Amino acid sequence: MHTVAITGGARGIGRATADACLRAGMSVVIGDLDGDASAAVAAELGDRAIGLAVDVCDADGFKAFLAGAEQQVGPLDVLVNNAGIGPIGLYADEDPDITHRTLDINIGGALTGTRLALRRFVPRGHGHIVNLASSAGQIAPAGGATYAATKHAVVGFTRALRAELRGTGVRTTIVMPGLIRTDMIRGFVKPRGTRIVGPEAVAAAIVDALHTGREEVFVPRELEPIARLIAGTPPGIADRVKRALNIDAVMTKADMDARRKYAERIDHAGREVRS
Repeated sequence: MHTVAITGGARGIGRATADACLRAGMSVVIGDLDGDASAAVAAELGDRAIGLAVDVCDADGFKAFLAGAEQQVGPLDVLVNNAGIGPIGLYADEDPDITHRTLDINIGGALTGTRLALRRFVPRGHGHIVNLASSAGQIAPAGGATYAATKHAVVGFTRALRAELRGTGVRTTIVMPGLIRTDMIRGFVKPRGTRIVGPEAVAAAIVDALHTGREEVFVPRELEPIARLIAGTPPGIADRVKRALNIDAVMTKADMDARRKYAERIDHAGREVRS
């Protein structure tokens, strides 16, 4: 039976993943910046779940989170680096503070968590790192330059890591969701050629990857040929595909009023960390 730690586990994809792992017979440690929310979700999900606070930008705090998890549930088998934020807008207009926070959380948190988990997993000869990237890391839509940069970095990092870990017994999976029905995509324009799916679809794909060892996963699956085509063709062709699928309108033409609540939440979380 796997024991799984999930960052950003109190809502959205993280919460759905916690629920799916529990239903698959695993034990789960839910980590979130809001420790009270982590504890409340764990209480709702059942006695094989615990909730702890974690700020993925704080290396000492992340280390304490993993240590606390193992003290309460035993050695971890899996770390799901899910915590992330998705601000949008033209890069020239972006507040440098939100740029740095997006980098610190989306890629910095994954780097820190992976390093700390590997120091546990490699000596044991087993373990699984699941890093949440995004199809945006391959498709690079306009209006999400910093977000796309962080998710592209997660992809490159995890692919390099896969090579480093051959023969160690430690596995990696990159998960690349498209538009998932959470607060992060509120107000987005729907592109052509793919569906909007619920976070439970991503959770199911993660559980499947834990069982099969699948190394790269797109959700929904029809995104994979689109993303690989755009990422692997010359710019002129890639840009024509993006225009045909209305991809660059997804964020640039988003309803910013509809996104206000999400933007306020990530801004409030940033102030809480800085205070």
